[in-house]
Amino acid sequence: MSTIPSTNNTSNSSSGTGSSVNSAMSKSMSQADFLKLMTTQLQAQDPTHPVDNSQFASQMAQFSQLSATQDLLTSINALSTSVNNAMQTSQVLNSSNLINRSVMVPSTSVGYSGTALTGAANVVSAGAVTVQVKDASGNVVRTLPLGNQGAGLAQFTWDGKDDNGNTVATGNYTLSASSGGAKLDTYVSGKVTGVGYGGGSLGTYLQVAGVGGVALSQVAQIL
Repeated sequence: MSTIPSTNNTSNSSSGTGSSVNSAMSKSMSQADFLKLMTTQLQAQDPTHPVDNSQFASQMAQFSQLSATQDLLTSINALSTSVNNAMQTSQVLNSSNLINRSVMVPSTSVGYSGTALTGAANVVSAGAVTVQVKDASGNVVRTLPLGNQGAGLAQFTWDGKDDNGNTVATGNYTLSASSGGAKLDTYVSGKVTGVGYGGGSLGTYLQVAGVGGVALSQVAQIL
């Protein structure tokens, strides 16, 4: 803004407003803020020394640029949302190919329904591995020594029997694995019965029999 001579209080007010406009224009502002500043400036100007036309035209050009930039950002955000939705839909549709397939997913519990269960222990470093199956009360019903295993997923099968060879009751059981005193993460396999999208950090998920909903990204193996 051009400086208006300080002939009276009104002129000083206009000059101060011009400085405010220049300062505000150097920062991020909304269209409403921009219009408010311009309106205030016009109201405060000295009628005998109106705002220079070229300066006013420059401000209008900046306002137009601000408006165009905000419209562009709105369009980009809308496009990004549309692309994300399309990708989510595509991922869910592609994952539907896993229905009726068995997958290995992380879990410390499993639902036993009368059929043998396959699981795995994630071995960090080679060594002897032991898996325990516990009932709802925390009692160990079966100990499965897997012997020496290399790093990676060491698979095991539980036939649904306790250490005495008796078939256990159906229900939920807890799994734990260890090697050399260190706890290991456990995995169980189950058949995929459905696919969905949970939003947030869950994203696309698989409904796995005996386990429940599991994020697609957590699938360790497709069997």
